[in-house]
Amino acid sequence: MRLSLAEKKIEVQLVEERYWVGDADFLRRNPAGKVPVLKMGGEIYTESSAICEYLEERFPEPRLLPQDAQARYEVRRLVSWFDDKFHHEVTANLLYERVNRKIHGSGYPVAANVKAGAKAIKFHLDYMNWLLDNRRWLAGDEMSLADFAAAAQLSALDYICDVDWNRSAAVKDWYATMKSRPAFRSILADNVPGFPPPHHYANLDF
Repeated sequence: MRLSLAEKKIEVQLVEERYWVGDADFLRRNPAGKVPVLKMGGEIYTESSAICEYLEERFPEPRLLPQDAQARYEVRRLVSWFDDKFHHEVTANLLYERVNRKIHGSGYPVAANVKAGAKAIKFHLDYMNWLLDNRRWLAGDEMSLADFAAAAQLSALDYICDVDWNRSAAVKDWYATMKSRPAFRSILADNVPGFPPPHHYANLDF
């Protein structure tokens, strides 16, 4: 969502939300108890995919969803792949175990989950490599929400050095292109207290 907003040059104020605390005010804004939540024009919007498509309809330039129905389907399929499958199999097992558990005070990482995430990311990187062998961008000839969905997951994992960039030159080059975009600047400036980023994280040339 942040990448979509930045790409469309929509300025927002970022507010840290400890969603796991179950704050009553936050739950009034989103009963699902999830982030992100966007407040715009006095309205509250929730669920990242729905928000991104809303932004696409309201602020169509630059276009992040193609006009062709088949191409739009492919973008949506890959957004779902990274937001759901990749997130569940990789991000939840690596980032949530290594970082979120410490922030939440919920104990030590579960070794089996970390091992599963480390194994799963290899499959996903190989799949991305296959996509990029056949396309200019993940979903086709134009950059789209699919690229942002994938880059968001990989950015979070790169922050904790859990991406083997030597596994695929195509994926590494694609990610270098993505994080070189102005929309990525605020992401690369993020700093999680107690978890300093590696020196390469904000380096556009790795």
